[in-house]
Amino acid sequence: MSTEHFTALAARIRKRAAEIFPEVIALRRDIHLHPELSYEEVRTTALITDYLLGLGITPEPPLLETGVVAIIKGEHSSASRSVVALRADIDALPLHEENLHDFCSLDSGKMHACGHDMHTAMLLGAANILAGMKDQLQGDVLLVFQPAEEKAPGGAKPLLDAGLFKRFNPSLIIGQHCFSNVETGKVALCKGSFMAATDELYFTVTGQGGHASAPHKAADPVLAAAHIITAAQHLVSRVAPPHEPAVVSIASIHGGNAPNVIPRQVTMSGTMRTMNEELRSLIQEKLRQTVTHVAEGLGVEGEVEIRKGYPVLYNDPAVTEQAALICSDYLGSDNVLNSEPIMTAEDFAYYLQECPGTFWQIGTGTPLTEKANTLHSPTFNPEEQTLEIGSGLLAYTALRFLDAKTVS
Repeated sequence: MSTEHFTALAARIRKRAAEIFPEVIALRRDIHLHPELSYEEVRTTALITDYLLGLGITPEPPLLETGVVAIIKGEHSSASRSVVALRADIDALPLHEENLHDFCSLDSGKMHACGHDMHTAMLLGAANILAGMKDQLQGDVLLVFQPAEEKAPGGAKPLLDAGLFKRFNPSLIIGQHCFSNVETGKVALCKGSFMAATDELYFTVTGQGGHASAPHKAADPVLAAAHIITAAQHLVSRVAPPHEPAVVSIASIHGGNAPNVIPRQVTMSGTMRTMNEELRSLIQEKLRQTVTHVAEGLGVEGEVEIRKGYPVLYNDPAVTEQAALICSDYLGSDNVLNSEPIMTAEDFAYYLQECPGTFWQIGTGTPLTEKANTLHSPTFNPEEQTLEIGSGLLAYTALRFLDAKTVS
């Protein structure tokens, strides 16, 4: 199709996104008022279902207890019909909100502090736009409202295991995530490895308790834990190549309850982040060896449990390059940025192991955004204008990728 056609299409979508903007804000605020934790998103699932039904979109039979999958069928048919998947995550975090706006969480200890309320509302907005443009769809759009991104094992892998991609066979998948360090109106994309593989680390150091005045009669797990922390966090600089990003952080330590008692046991926990599977395996092996050997050298027992988390999120380079061009057409080239890899993790990575696609940062910040306005913060407060931008951008991207000349 011609450039003029896509220019007109983008203008039509921008107009519709502006028209439904108040409706999408209302959806986002409703979800924000009623946050639900991973695997508990019953009300959110019902809200999504009801809204889609109101658009004439019937959700598919559920694959999991929560979450919604639906498909918008284009009016153009062909023997090799393409499917583009759009994904939003729907769960909240176990966090007490400290914002002052009039739609703060009504559930103490639960908050949409990672923007999933925004993601869900934007995908519902995109569904609204696309439902009125079936005549322009050169294929089908799969809507994936995924539960449980915040808690391992996540919702993406169970959806895949339940047959999501086998049933709908998408040509590619697109996702986006709010970031307040990116200015509203802009998106940032990264080709290749974008987000890290993440593993949870749980340490147990066991010795012999005793009186703090006679440490020679005890086997001190506190001292050993301190040495393990130092040795473990040196691993990256001595195991990972200098050009390979990796992180080992021990973030909590618990042991003892009196100033004059050496405890019998100390526990610690932390995280490990890597950008390739070979380095991931190597650091895991070296970490186990380090804990064992340091503990033995200090006369105690040490062990580490490594709970493997999400894999590296790898954006298909060709799809990402094409997505950047499409985003430039919709937002303007000045509003499309290149992102560096980041060490946060996302279970969207599982989809990208099965299907080409890309996952980008969508800006929710302003030049005056407060430093406390960060992801997973009790004061995270994304700019709501992003809802209009993101709804239209998702719809336009799906339409463009379904064009016969774009999807291979």
